[in-house]
Amino acid sequence: MTSVYELAEYADSLLETATIPDYAGALNGLQLENRSEIRGIVAAVDFSTRAIMGAIATKANLLLVHHGMFWDAPAPIQASSYRRLRLLIENDIAVYSSHLPLDRHPTLGNNVLLAKQLGLRPTAAFAGFQGVSIGISGESRIETAVLAEQARKFARTCGSEVRTTLIEGNRQTKRWGICTGAGASAETLKEARELKLDTLIVGEGPHWTAVYAEENETAIIYAGHYATETLGVRALAEHLGAKFGIPSSFVSAPTGL
Repeated sequence: MTSVYELAEYADSLLETATIPDYAGALNGLQLENRSEIRGIVAAVDFSTRAIMGAIATKANLLLVHHGMFWDAPAPIQASSYRRLRLLIENDIAVYSSHLPLDRHPTLGNNVLLAKQLGLRPTAAFAGFQGVSIGISGESRIETAVLAEQARKFARTCGSEVRTTLIEGNRQTKRWGICTGAGASAETLKEARELKLDTLIVGEGPHWTAVYAEENETAIIYAGHYATETLGVRALAEHLGAKFGIPSSFVSAPTGL
């Protein structure tokens, strides 16, 4: 039998949680403990009522998420936040969250698994954040429209739709970069320009990035924030399940974004 502390300690070491920088509200690692031995793991992209109900339905008592319980400034535990916490405590469900440490992991990470999903082979790091590269990059010889269609097929299996810029005609993707989730940031686009990447694959980005892409002749494939971050939590849950002999599953709760 495995306690949540044993499992969390292993996951922290595997993901290098203590050494990977992140946003202040991420609070990576064990976010809510429980008292019973872990009998089942449920993975979900987001901490939500749907995710908690998925854990209850499968009688799992560890919820593994990418976007955790704490993102905003401290607030009273009322209404929906109270209802979620009550469900967790009444059902003795622990919560473990991993954001950027999971994004960047070399085998279980969202970025490397998305590259594999699209048939791309990473050869270098990309998307620096506070001195650590979160994304990946590489070289290829593929029509950008073909790459976008592969991303579209994948995203639709996750309830998301792909948006694109500059993929028309016979445009070729020769140098690409991947940064899942909200990957089309000003810093990421600047780095892509410095590395002379012609194609950027992200989850989502603000409106201005599409204008920037056109002006700088950079194709961007917005493959869906939710879709691009389903891969890591699935892989981590399966890895932990195999390691500790615990059943694992995934709760699909797409946002359409």
